[in-house]
Amino acid sequence: MTINEDLLNQSIQEMGNKKNVFSAVLRVESGDNSFSWTGTVGEMEKESKFFIASVTKLYVTAIVMRLVGEGKCSLDDKITKYLPNEYTQGLHVLKGTDYSDVITIKHLISNTSGIPDYFFHKQPNGQTAASLLLEGNDQSWDLETTIQTVKKLTPNFVPGKKGKAAYSDTNYQLLGRIIEIITENSIDQVFKEFIFDELGLVHTYVFKDTADKLPVPFYYKSTKLWLPNYMVSVPAEGGIVSTAEELMVFLKEFFKGRFFPKEKIEELKKWNLILPPPSVFYYGIGLEKLFTPRIISPFKPIKEIIGFWGQTGSFAWYNPDTNLYFCGTTNQINGAGHAAAGKAMMKIIKSVL
Repeated sequence: MTINEDLLNQSIQEMGNKKNVFSAVLRVESGDNSFSWTGTVGEMEKESKFFIASVTKLYVTAIVMRLVGEGKCSLDDKITKYLPNEYTQGLHVLKGTDYSDVITIKHLISNTSGIPDYFFHKQPNGQTAASLLLEGNDQSWDLETTIQTVKKLTPNFVPGKKGKAAYSDTNYQLLGRIIEIITENSIDQVFKEFIFDELGLVHTYVFKDTADKLPVPFYYKSTKLWLPNYMVSVPAEGGIVSTAEELMVFLKEFFKGRFFPKEKIEELKKWNLILPPPSVFYYGIGLEKLFTPRIISPFKPIKEIIGFWGQTGSFAWYNPDTNLYFCGTTNQINGAGHAAAGKAMMKIIKSVL
């Protein structure tokens, strides 16, 4: 496969030219390993470590599906099988009915539980965890704090309601604890044993030390954010630090069946619309899909781009049509970086279709 290097250089420059994108890295590889390219702009270098944020959730999918394959749990298991009563009782009360005991692992990993997102859901005081953090108010959001907050909020819908999905970081905090209970180990150790050590990743780790200044900072608009207390508190939801090279290693092994049978990927493609226009993307079972309008490539449609976005502008995507993999970050929370990365990926895919 040949990709025009001028096009690749132009793509990373356009990502860096996007307003408020102060640093970015883009890595592109072919599935047969015949092609690999990495470009950077701004504060990023090829070896720079960065927060992969919610791309961490793809690692959670790998672990959950491995545990399912080993017979240690089922996607249809009720979360009450694993979590203590003080966590689950009153977790999901809608119109006077407590649905907490019908929520399953599948509901959590597919964002179909209806449990409110502690991060963006407006609290009774009118504020959100996100708004405070984006103002630079660094604070911990451990599972106990999250559960206490969420129990005061109104759920989005009945668990598993047909056609309904709502992105909720709360789901993944709960999944993290379930994984710890099943494996009898901390989530950071599970990540290390199941994935980092398995793949020989030496620059990838769970952010655990608030004094660790290795990851490149991310921004909200023009404000540089450093939120170590928060990042330490959300390991399963978004706490992994990695490099473009090592993120690519994981991404390719995920889709090639290293952690669970490759054919099971098709079973994860139970898509629900997770966000309306203009930020359109779909959520399956621990997997996301980009919206690829026909107008982008009318004569050779881009059928599918699957993987994961991270809130900090991080990304990890695979396009089966071209057998191309993309990963990196723009270190920008406000959406501008996501748009720039998405545009770059589609331009590259279109060039080789």
